[in-house]
Amino acid sequence: MDETGRIRQIGSGDKHAMRDLYVEHGDAIYAFVLGRCGDPALARDTVQDTMLDVWRTASRFSGNSSVKTWLFAIARNKLVDALRKRGKLSFVEEVPDSVDQAPNPEAAAIASAESSRLRQCLDKLSNTQRTAVRLAFFEDLTYAEIGEIEAVPKGTIKTRIFHAKQALMRCLSRG
Repeated sequence: MDETGRIRQIGSGDKHAMRDLYVEHGDAIYAFVLGRCGDPALARDTVQDTMLDVWRTASRFSGNSSVKTWLFAIARNKLVDALRKRGKLSFVEEVPDSVDQAPNPEAAAIASAESSRLRQCLDKLSNTQRTAVRLAFFEDLTYAEIGEIEAVPKGTIKTRIFHAKQALMRCLSRG
Protein backbone atom coordinates (compact mmCIF):
# COMPACT_ATOMS: atom_id res chain seq x y z
CA MET A 1 0.00 0.00 0.00
CA ASP A 2 1.26 3.48 -0.80
CA GLU A 3 1.73 6.22 1.79
CA THR A 4 -1.35 8.18 0.65
CA GLY A 5 -3.48 5.07 1.09
CA ARG A 6 -2.10 4.66 4.60
CA ILE A 7 -3.04 8.26 5.42
CA ARG A 8 -6.58 7.59 4.15
CA GLN A 9 -6.74 4.57 6.45
CA ILE A 10 -5.55 6.67 9.38
CA GLY A 11 -8.19 9.26 8.49
CA SER A 12 -10.83 6.58 8.80
CA GLY A 13 -9.55 5.60 12.26
CA ASP A 14 -7.22 2.68 11.49
CA LYS A 15 -4.91 2.44 14.54
CA HIS A 16 -2.70 -0.20 12.89
CA ALA A 17 -2.01 2.12 9.94
CA MET A 18 -1.15 4.87 12.42
CA ARG A 19 1.24 2.59 14.28
CA ASP A 20 2.90 1.60 11.00
CA LEU A 21 3.31 5.25 10.02
CA TYR A 22 4.81 6.01 13.42
CA VAL A 23 7.24 3.09 13.21
CA GLU A 24 8.29 4.04 9.68
CA HIS A 25 8.74 7.79 10.19
CA GLY A 26 9.07 8.42 13.94
CA ASP A 27 12.86 8.12 14.13
CA ALA A 28 13.43 10.37 11.11
CA ILE A 29 11.09 13.01 12.51
CA TYR A 30 12.84 12.79 15.89
CA ALA A 31 16.26 13.26 14.25
CA PHE A 32 14.94 16.20 12.23
CA VAL A 33 13.47 17.93 15.28
CA LEU A 34 16.45 17.15 17.52
CA GLY A 35 18.74 18.67 14.89
CA ARG A 36 16.73 21.87 15.01
CA CYS A 37 16.34 22.22 18.78
CA GLY A 38 19.12 20.15 20.38
CA ASP A 39 16.77 19.09 23.19
CA PRO A 40 15.94 15.35 23.30
CA ALA A 41 12.91 15.82 25.56
CA LEU A 42 11.47 18.56 23.37
CA ALA A 43 12.17 16.45 20.28
CA ARG A 44 10.28 13.47 21.77
CA ASP A 45 7.36 15.73 22.73
CA THR A 46 7.32 17.24 19.27
CA VAL A 47 7.21 13.80 17.62
CA GLN A 48 4.27 12.90 19.85
CA ASP A 49 2.49 16.18 19.03
CA THR A 50 3.17 15.61 15.34
CA MET A 51 1.73 12.12 15.36
CA LEU A 52 -1.27 13.22 17.38
CA ASP A 53 -1.90 15.95 14.80
CA VAL A 54 -1.59 13.39 12.01
CA TRP A 55 -4.17 11.21 13.76
CA ARG A 56 -6.55 14.16 14.11
CA THR A 57 -6.08 15.62 10.62
CA ALA A 58 -5.32 12.66 8.34
CA SER A 59 -8.80 12.79 6.82
CA ARG A 60 -7.99 16.30 5.55
CA PHE A 61 -4.69 15.32 3.88
CA SER A 62 -4.96 16.79 0.38
CA GLY A 63 -2.16 14.87 -1.30
CA ASN A 64 -0.68 18.09 -2.74
CA SER A 65 2.68 17.10 -1.26
CA SER A 66 4.26 13.79 -0.39
CA VAL A 67 3.35 12.22 2.93
CA LYS A 68 6.94 12.64 4.10
CA THR A 69 6.91 16.35 3.28
CA TRP A 70 3.56 16.73 5.04
CA LEU A 71 4.88 14.95 8.17
CA PHE A 72 8.06 17.02 8.36
CA ALA A 73 6.10 20.24 7.84
CA ILE A 74 3.77 19.32 10.71
CA ALA A 75 6.80 18.50 12.89
CA ARG A 76 8.47 21.80 12.04
CA ASN A 77 5.29 23.73 12.85
CA LYS A 78 4.85 21.87 16.15
CA LEU A 79 8.44 22.65 17.09
CA VAL A 80 8.03 26.33 16.18
CA ASP A 81 4.90 26.47 18.35
CA ALA A 82 6.74 24.82 21.26
CA LEU A 83 9.73 27.16 20.92
CA ARG A 84 7.45 30.20 20.76
CA LYS A 85 5.77 29.11 23.97
CA ARG A 86 9.21 28.80 25.59
CA GLY A 87 10.33 32.14 24.14
CA LYS A 88 13.30 30.55 22.34
CA LEU A 89 12.43 31.21 18.71
CA SER A 90 14.74 33.40 16.67
CA PHE A 91 13.95 34.58 13.16
CA VAL A 92 17.45 35.92 12.54
CA GLU A 93 19.52 33.70 10.25
CA GLU A 94 22.63 34.23 8.20
CA VAL A 95 21.58 34.09 4.54
CA PRO A 96 24.50 33.79 2.12
CA ASP A 97 24.39 35.36 -1.35
CA SER A 98 25.89 32.59 -3.49
CA VAL A 99 24.26 29.68 -5.33
CA ASP A 100 24.95 25.96 -4.90
CA GLN A 101 27.95 24.84 -6.99
CA ALA A 102 29.78 22.59 -4.51
CA PRO A 103 30.17 18.83 -4.70
CA ASN A 104 27.80 16.49 -2.93
CA PRO A 105 28.51 16.10 0.83
CA GLU A 106 28.08 12.34 0.41
CA ALA A 107 31.28 12.38 -1.67
CA ALA A 108 33.09 14.10 1.19
CA ALA A 109 31.74 11.51 3.63
CA ILE A 110 32.87 8.61 1.47
CA ALA A 111 36.28 10.22 0.93
CA SER A 112 36.81 10.68 4.64
CA ALA A 113 35.59 7.16 5.48
CA GLU A 114 35.32 8.18 9.12
CA SER A 115 31.72 8.37 10.22
CA SER A 116 32.56 9.75 13.65
CA ARG A 117 34.58 12.54 12.07
CA LEU A 118 31.73 13.29 9.68
CA ARG A 119 29.31 13.41 12.59
CA GLN A 120 31.59 15.87 14.39
CA CYS A 121 31.70 18.03 11.28
CA LEU A 122 27.91 17.87 10.88
CA ASP A 123 27.53 18.93 14.50
CA LYS A 124 29.56 22.08 13.75
CA LEU A 125 27.03 23.23 11.13
CA SER A 126 24.32 25.72 12.05
CA ASN A 127 20.95 24.18 12.86
CA THR A 128 19.48 25.39 9.58
CA GLN A 129 22.35 23.96 7.54
CA ARG A 130 22.33 20.64 9.41
CA THR A 131 18.57 20.34 8.95
CA ALA A 132 18.79 21.04 5.22
CA VAL A 133 21.59 18.48 4.79
CA ARG A 134 19.72 15.88 6.84
CA LEU A 135 16.52 16.29 4.84
CA ALA A 136 18.29 16.37 1.47
CA PHE A 137 20.80 13.59 1.91
CA PHE A 138 19.43 11.37 4.67
CA GLU A 139 15.69 11.73 3.98
CA ASP A 140 16.14 12.11 0.21
CA LEU A 141 13.84 15.13 -0.11
CA THR A 142 14.08 17.65 -2.93
CA TYR A 143 15.06 21.26 -2.32
CA ALA A 144 11.46 22.26 -3.08
CA GLU A 145 10.14 19.80 -0.50
CA ILE A 146 12.64 21.01 2.08
CA GLY A 147 11.65 24.60 1.32
CA GLU A 148 8.02 23.65 1.88
CA ILE A 149 8.87 22.01 5.22
CA GLU A 150 11.06 24.92 6.35
CA ALA A 151 8.64 27.54 4.99
CA VAL A 152 11.40 29.26 3.00
CA PRO A 153 12.07 29.59 -0.74
CA LYS A 154 13.85 26.80 -2.59
CA GLY A 155 16.75 29.17 -3.24
CA THR A 156 17.30 29.58 0.48
CA ILE A 157 17.59 25.82 0.84
CA LYS A 158 20.09 25.70 -2.04
CA THR A 159 22.14 28.38 -0.33
CA ARG A 160 22.06 26.62 3.04
CA ILE A 161 23.20 23.37 1.46
CA PHE A 162 25.89 25.14 -0.56
CA HIS A 163 27.40 26.65 2.57
CA ALA A 164 26.96 23.42 4.53
CA LYS A 165 28.85 21.54 1.81
CA GLN A 166 31.67 24.07 1.93
CA ALA A 167 31.88 23.84 5.72
CA LEU A 168 31.85 20.04 5.58
CA MET A 169 34.58 19.97 2.95
CA ARG A 170 36.77 22.30 5.04
CA CYS A 171 36.17 20.33 8.22
CA LEU A 172 36.76 16.94 6.59
CA SER A 173 39.90 18.09 4.79
CA ARG A 174 41.56 19.02 8.08
CA GLY A 175 43.80 16.17 9.03
